[in-house]
Amino acid sequence: MTDVVLDPAAWKDVDAGTHALLDQWLVAAGDRVQAGQVLARAVLVKSTLDVVAPAGGVVAEIVVPASQTFGPGAVLARLAPS
Repeated sequence: MTDVVLDPAAWKDVDAGTHALLDQWLVAAGDRVQAGQVLARAVLVKSTLDVVAPAGGVVAEIVVPASQTFGPGAVLARLAPS
């Protein structure tokens, strides 16, 4: 399994304790995805950021549903090899 997280660079200048909002998923469990594909959109300190697939595979699980918040390093979804 491959974990999907928001790029750690997005958190670089963000105050400790700040959370992001998972605004929208563009894929669903069971969808086949390619490395670099945009999977979701998150909002962090008034900026909308793309959550991209770190590898190709199948979306095995969405861990953080839309409209929920998450912190740095949180696993948002898991990809299974295709």
